Amino acid sequence: MLARHWPWLVPAASLALRAAAVAALPAWRALACAVALVGSVVAAGHHAEVVAHRAGEPFGTLVLALAVTVIEASLILSVMLSGGKPELARDTIYSALMIIGNGVIGVCLLAGGLRHGEQSFRVEGAGAGFAALVAMGTLVLVLPTFTTTTPSGTYSHSQLAFAAAASAALWGAFVFFQTVRHRDYFLPAADAHDPEVHAAPPSAGQAWASFGLLVAALVAVVGLAKALSPAIERGVAAAGAPHTVIAIAIALIVLLPETWAAVRAARANRLQTSMNLAIGSALASIGLTVPVVAAASVAFGLPLVLGLEAKDLVMLALTFLTGAITLGTGRTNLMQGAVHLVIFAAFLFLSLVP
Repeated sequence: MLARHWPWLVPAASLALRAAAVAALPAWRALACAVALVGSVVAAGHHAEVVAHRAGEPFGTLVLALAVTVIEASLILSVMLSGGKPELARDTIYSALMIIGNGVIGVCLLAGGLRHGEQSFRVEGAGAGFAALVAMGTLVLVLPTFTTTTPSGTYSHSQLAFAAAASAALWGAFVFFQTVRHRDYFLPAADAHDPEVHAAPPSAGQAWASFGLLVAALVAVVGLAKALSPAIERGVAAAGAPHTVIAIAIALIVLLPETWAAVRAARANRLQTSMNLAIGSALASIGLTVPVVAAASVAFGLPLVLGLEAKDLVMLALTFLTGAITLGTGRTNLMQGAVHLVIFAAFLFLSLVP
């Protein structure tokens, strides 16, 4: 019974728990809020998948990417407004790019390669998306380190507005390219042995119900994140861990449902869906999050540092270079997955031992 009704029980319980939360959370309530936060993220991913199945490809992966980005932007703003570090947005976006570009893609290629040997996808769509991702990442995370109008790592208000507008424009252009102009570049070849490909889509009523529960889950995520942010800050400080751990934790939680969906698709020999999810969410992570964070920074006078440090610039360049090689042929194997996972392991290790 519980397994059947958890998709709506979890958001309802999470909203109730958030309503009962107080400013200073005791340890047991903080733990309950953390569990509810993870549960709400998973529930949001589930309902986004239901809506996505009704909408069909490539609109389905777009719905899931939008849901994940709303969660990410909400978590960043919650921590920023509670006095978080000015580097939080930068570290979270960078962490999301590294998790998606190396962790998610690496696991998908490795899992798919172990099960199917070689897999294929449409390089026309993936290549266009990756080109936009490189341009966005450079504008948002690299250039602020080298501009001279303001101190290193920061943009002036006009520069920040340009970077935010350029990111949003590139994301919008990609969505038009993906859903209108060249939709066929993003359609996976159905696998005859995968029951999910041929499963009947949910009814309109079920899709609308999932949409409402998706909104409820997102509201719960935002509220619980705001309630937990002081406890997270204290826990990281007490452990003596680098402050970037908070950003990595945010990105990992947010990307959990999308990672699960991408790996399932790769194991079902639908690598095209995995690539749609990975590249689409990475683009949305910058193209939608940066304008929201930039607007909040200007409106509330919050300091915002976007430029990466030297070590992270090297890791980002390595990720872009390796990604270009991986996406260059339209065919993948487990060796490419192993390479991406080693880079991801290096990212995690160097985040803890900078």
